[in-house]
Order: sequence, then C-alpha cells, then structure tokens
Amino acid sequence: MSKSPKEGLGYWEVISIGIGGMVGGGIFAVLGLSVELTAGGAPVAFLIAGIVALVTSYSYARLSVAFPSQGGTVAYLDRAFGSGMLTGSANILLWISYIVMLSLYAYAFGSYGSIFFPKNSQILWKHILITGSIVGITGLNLLNAQLIGKAEDWIVFLKLMILGLFIAVGVYGVDSNKLALSEWSSPLSLIAGGMIIFLAYEGFELIANTAQDVRDAAKTLPRAFYSSVCFVIVLYVLVAIVTVGTLPVDKIVEAKDYALAEAAQPSFGRAGFILIAIAALLSTASAINATVYGASRLSYVIAKDGELPSILEKKIWGKPIEGLLITSGITLLIANSADLSSISMMGSAGFLLIFATVNAANMVLAKDTQSNRIISLTGVVLCLGALGSLIWQTEVSSPGHLWFLLAMIGASLFIEGAFRLITGRTMNLSKNKNT
Repeated sequence: MSKSPKEGLGYWEVISIGIGGMVGGGIFAVLGLSVELTAGGAPVAFLIAGIVALVTSYSYARLSVAFPSQGGTVAYLDRAFGSGMLTGSANILLWISYIVMLSLYAYAFGSYGSIFFPKNSQILWKHILITGSIVGITGLNLLNAQLIGKAEDWIVFLKLMILGLFIAVGVYGVDSNKLALSEWSSPLSLIAGGMIIFLAYEGFELIANTAQDVRDAAKTLPRAFYSSVCFVIVLYVLVAIVTVGTLPVDKIVEAKDYALAEAAQPSFGRAGFILIAIAALLSTASAINATVYGASRLSYVIAKDGELPSILEKKIWGKPIEGLLITSGITLLIANSADLSSISMMGSAGFLLIFATVNAANMVLAKDTQSNRIISLTGVVLCLGALGSLIWQTEVSSPGHLWFLLAMIGASLFIEGAFRLITGRTMNLSKNKNT
C-alpha cells in the first residue's frame, strides 16, 4: 500500500535512527581499546572501519528499497540464498552478534558507573552495575518497552551535543606531534585496530528495519544510509584526534574502559570527566534498551522462519517474552565473564561476517535491486579482508580470544543443524516476504 506524502518516516527521522544506532555505547566503550592497538593512528583506524561500513551501506540501501521488511538482514539473506543450512546459521550468528553488542553496552555501563565508587571496590561495582543494567532494562521491556524509548531522541541529542562540545573545546589542546606518523602502529595493526572496534559502526543497519514505514523510500533510504554513516565517520575521527592529541597513549590505555571520560579532563577538568561519564551512562542505557528489544524481536523473526524453536515465536502481552529472557540471560553470562577486548573481537567479527554475506546477497539480487555488482563485491572483499586482519591481530596479541570467535560460529552451526535434525522443521519464507 502506498503512503501519502504526510505518512511515514522522513529523511531526518530515518537518519536519526541510523546515527542513534551507531553513536550508542560503542564509542564510549571501544575508544580506549582502539588507542591501545593503534596508538597515534587511532583516527585512521576509525576511518578505515568507517569506509568498510560505508561500502556495506550501499548493499543495505539497495536491498531495503527493493525488499522493504521489518526482518531486515534476515529477510535479505533468506531471499538471496534460500533456506539452506548456511543461511539459517548466518541468521543465528546475527542474533548472537546482537547479544555480544548488548554485552558490550552493559560492560561499558558498568565500567563508567563504577568510577563513581572508591577504587578498591570498583571491580565489584562494575559487575553489580552490569548485572543491574541488564536485569533492570529487561524488566522495563517486560512492563513498558517504550519507557526509555520515548526519551531516545533527547538522549541522542544530548550525547551528540556533549561529544560536539568535547571536540570543539578539546581541539585547541591537540598536540600534532602525538598524531605524527612515527606514533602510529604498523599498517596491518591499524587495519586490525579499526576492525576490532568495527562494531561501533554496525548500528546503521537498523535503518533497514524501518523501510516499510519510510515515505519516498527510493530517495530517502539511500540518502539516510550514506549521510548517517558519513556523519558518524567524521564524528569518530574527530573524537579520536582530540583524545590521542591531548592525552599520552599510556594514560589512555590505563583508563581503557572509560577513556573518553579521561580524555575530557585536560580541557574541562573533573567536571568534564563527570559530564562524559554521565553521557556514557545515559547512552549505554538507551543502547541496552534498544538492543535488548531488537535482539529479542530478532529471535522471534528467526523462529518464525523456522530456524529456532517455535516457542520463541510466541508472544505474551504482545512481546516475545521467551526470546527476551534468553537474550538477557546469555548477555549476563558474557558481560560478566569476558573482558572488553574479547567482547569487541566477537562483536566485530560477527558483524563483519554478516555484512560480507549481505554484500554477497546484494550481488545475487543485483538485477532486482538495480545494483552495481562491483561495489557489492568490493564490500565482500573489504569485510573478509578486515576479518582476516582482525583474526591475525588476535592470534598475535591474544590467541585465546580466537576460541570465542570459534564458539560463536560453532554455536550458530550447531543450533541450526541440531534444530533441523531434531525437528525436521523447514523455513517458511512466505511469512517474511511481506513482513
């Protein structure tokens, strides 16, 4: 059904969804990790990761216009590759990647919140806050999923204003010598460093889920995808420049879990530290709310396709309760047991694999989406190349973390294979074609 010009979401509403999805808890959580890996080259690392996201946004823009669906990524993979084992596994990997993202946001919430407590009790408080944020927001979603959502626009505006102020004032204290080539890590380390924090960009894919509700989608969606990613690239690069240009690398690494708050002190003093910490708490809380709801809904969509148990496609009070509780339970385990580096590696690797597959899907559906296959092929190569550099960096620095990645992929294949073997249930693509 066509929409009248006054119906549906417009350009600015859609772009705010994309920016809000990307500037969630990611930049607050992974900035210190990026500097630890890339030193003075951190701005370049964010730029490299942004380019991979921008190329991939081309496939998402084309697919969302041609096949508008609330299922987003799940619907595109199903349509391009059918109901095979690999498609089902990829969709489950997407759900697991969302759970990892949720774990990152909860970890960041705990890290920033704990700095308001005495140092000798900060580790304890971090885990208390991690657990409290997940349990509390899960409870809110059970009672009223829109409670935090209603404040989302204001939270997005507030954090952009704070980051803008951080850049505007902090740029005057930047020491260009700290950004010199001699201060950068090796080229391969720069790429790998950009990829381990790639998950700070993944939120642009949320735009795809709005496609059915966008007016003049053929024009609005591509513009919203490209402009939101470009805006966030510039924002992240500037934040990285101010951070690395004003603080010694060793001090940033020491405060890795709350590096952005530490970076505000040279320009704003203790007040700036507190302001950024509060912004991080608000930002990560809203990101947890959006992600826990989105991940539970994703499990519902995947179950509806026949790739997860049918109990997950049942709704109570209009909500996918089982998916919500399972998502939150797994998140509690990961966020309280893994460190920032392993969580970031898992999340980034998961989304790089998914985005490579989405680019490949757009190649398969190029006639339907009227796409340039070369651009989508470039996206596949960039995503897989980036994944390779991330695996190399992990093997060199923390080889034990590779087991987390293998566990993610193995779990996706096992769940899909075991479910098909036990139940014999097949995917029902017709349910998603018009959802």
